[in-house]
Amino acid sequence: MSALRVTVWNENVHEGKDESVQRVYPEGIHEVVADGIRTGLGPDAVVTTATLDQPEQGLPADVVRQTDVLVWWSHIANDQVCDEVVDRVITRVEQGMGLVLLHSALYSKVSLELLGTSCALDHWAPNNEQRVYTVKRGHPIAEGVPSPIVIPADELYAEPCDLPEPDELVFISSYSGGAVFRSGCCFRRGDGRIFYFSPGDQQYPVYRQSEVRKVIANAVAWVAPADPRAGATEDR
Repeated sequence: MSALRVTVWNENVHEGKDESVQRVYPEGIHEVVADGIRTGLGPDAVVTTATLDQPEQGLPADVVRQTDVLVWWSHIANDQVCDEVVDRVITRVEQGMGLVLLHSALYSKVSLELLGTSCALDHWAPNNEQRVYTVKRGHPIAEGVPSPIVIPADELYAEPCDLPEPDELVFISSYSGGAVFRSGCCFRRGDGRIFYFSPGDQQYPVYRQSEVRKVIANAVAWVAPADPRAGATEDR
């Protein structure tokens, strides 16, 4: 069986303009996330990275067509992703490509179109301890993951949130002060699987934490199509 082809996409904007983010992720969030997937899946995955500033915003038709799982991190440049790229990604997800959405990628054009709601939060706040609890024991994404994962500092996301009802809820987070959030949600759209995982604001080294890296690697394996590159026939 051929190795899983994973593309980690990051807008890579904060890293170029914000010194505080540069100190946390000098190599870019995408490289840290990609390294965690390589470590978790080993030779079973070929992991590459792409960024907004590359030709065709890092996601030309041939790259998307050959990707089995797309991992997406974005924040302040969500509106800069062109509709052609968005349509290309959505088509592949519906054909069977897996999609892992991280943190503020919840508000990307791709996410909003696929999930079909505003995903609006009740409120958010910086610099909160986050505890990520497994609520669906036995799910493959939770395999080998402690409960709770204790993240010393991260951005708080709070319910209620206009997320659609997930097909499976794997994790719930709690924060100092009592706020809670559905932090690990599984969805299916067409033939594709989607996993949303909320931890990972750019100001904090969340993606360097071993438990978080384990969740993302498990998620990549879970959303992966049973038949890699199945349905990848359109060249858009």
